[in-house]
Amino acid sequence: MRGPGLGSIGYGYDTVVLDYGTTMVAPAYRAINPMMKVPAIVHRGQVVTETAAICAYLADAFPDAGLAPLPAERADYYRWLFFAAGPLEAAITNRAMGVTPTVEQQRMAGYGDFDRAVAVIGDAVARHPYIAGDRFTAADVYLGSQLMWFTQFGLLPKTEPVMAYIGRLSDRPAHARATALDDERVEEGVA
Repeated sequence: MRGPGLGSIGYGYDTVVLDYGTTMVAPAYRAINPMMKVPAIVHRGQVVTETAAICAYLADAFPDAGLAPLPAERADYYRWLFFAAGPLEAAITNRAMGVTPTVEQQRMAGYGDFDRAVAVIGDAVARHPYIAGDRFTAADVYLGSQLMWFTQFGLLPKTEPVMAYIGRLSDRPAHARATALDDERVEEGVA
């Protein structure tokens, strides 16, 4: 299904909804993403996969949206964007699959252990209103989505700092619009 959209970056786009069992594994989509997972974007003939990469790419491709980091925000922006995509996601995925690294394995795991990864992200979101400082960036789009998803399904503890951060993100008008679009798709039986 295709439908026009106007993203928070202020530019139109087409949404293509894929089915896990059919269109996502079909040759046409495999040509876009051989990993057969979503999301993926095609912009000006260039394919970008991996959600964190898509967020960073769109922030750079559409600078007028104001989602790319300012020079003073870059260190935290990249640090936490990639922490969420790497160590945090690995820690939560391993926990969900029942994998608990031994003390020796923790040095290889990239996240140490689950409790350490959770504590680190809790401390990070407590420092500023947004992950890179006082301004909302594409890193908040990614990290916020991850934290909302993980807490919704009980994969991440609902600590005060994490829930306060989620609350700030949820109060944004763009979040309300995106949630309404998702709810509309669910009602239509598309999502």
